[in-house]
Amino acid sequence: MVVTVDQIRTSLNQCMDPEVPLSIVEMGLVYGIDISESNDVNIRMTMTTQGCPLHQTIVQDVARYVKKVPGVNNVKVDIVWDPPWTMDKMSEAAKAKLKSFSKSGAPAPIDYETALPQGIGSLMQQEDGSMVLVNEHSQGFMVNQAIIDFWKSCNGKRKITELVDVFAQTTGLQRSQIEKEVIQLISQLRDGGLIIIPAPDSPNVEFRK
Repeated sequence: MVVTVDQIRTSLNQCMDPEVPLSIVEMGLVYGIDISESNDVNIRMTMTTQGCPLHQTIVQDVARYVKKVPGVNNVKVDIVWDPPWTMDKMSEAAKAKLKSFSKSGAPAPIDYETALPQGIGSLMQQEDGSMVLVNEHSQGFMVNQAIIDFWKSCNGKRKITELVDVFAQTTGLQRSQIEKEVIQLISQLRDGGLIIIPAPDSPNVEFRK
C-alpha cells in the first residue's frame, strides 16, 4: 500500500493547535512530509513560539493523526525553528476564520481576577472520530483533547486562577508554564463563541447538550 503526502496532510488537517481552534496545517506549522519506501513518515514542523509548554502534546497528536492513515509504519516528528513561524504562513482560510471570530465587535475586556468563564455550545464527534466544538451559530471548530478538557472545566464557577490550576494538573505541567496559554485559550474560545464571561450580576448559563 502506497502512502501519499496528500493523505498525511489531509489527516493532519484534523490535528488542532492546542491554543487556537485551527489545524496545524491551516496555521502553516507543517514544513515538510517525507515518506520512505517502507512507509515510515517523518514530519518536519514548527510551533508558534519556542518553549511552548504543550510541545509534547502537539508531538503526540501529530503522530496519532499520521498513524490514522492506512499503511503508515513508524512516525517521527521533528520540531524545527528555522525558519521561524510568522502569521503570513497561515492559509487564507485560517486568516478568514480568525477574523470571523471577532466580527460581532470587540468584546469587553476580561477581568482576570473575578471572571468566571462558562463553556457554551456543544461537543460533537464526526464520522472520522475527530471531535468538534460547535457554537450557537453552528460553526464547528476541530479540537484536541486538551482543549476539550479545558472547555469542560469552564463551568462558570471557577476563576481563571483556578482554571490554570486545573489545566496544570491535566497536562502535568507547572502552573507558571501555562498561565499565558490559558489566558490566550480563554480569549480564543470566547472569540469563537464557545465561552462566555457572565457579568457579575448575570446568572450562569447551563451547557447546551
